[in-house]
Amino acid sequence: IAILYAVGAHGIMTLNDFKALEGDKRTGINSLPVVLGSNLAALLACFIMAIPQIVVILLIYLWIGSSLYGISITILLLGQISAMRIMLKNPKNKAPWYNSTGVMMYVTGMMIAAFALRSMEVGL
Repeated sequence: IAILYAVGAHGIMTLNDFKALEGDKRTGINSLPVVLGSNLAALLACFIMAIPQIVVILLIYLWIGSSLYGISITILLLGQISAMRIMLKNPKNKAPWYNSTGVMMYVTGMMIAAFALRSMEVGL
């Protein structure tokens, strides 16, 4: 679960690069938004964030069954997807907005996943 959320954090960092897009272009820093362009980099970031969370949700349902944990993370992912749709209309200007809304939902889902793992009976 930690590795999946770490992979998804790569998408968050890509969106964070939008704050320095113009400076990166001028100084030759090849961030993903510079190399791929704003639209493609933002779309890629969204997939990089969403796919690991889908796997987390599936694992929680597999390991714990239908639970408030899985339902909660699913609702948070749906909220992120809604925010992603807004951000993807204008990634350059909306990426900072997404960082304050969608990332909060991402981190909340991560914390819920931690509680879900804690609730599992594990024989050591």
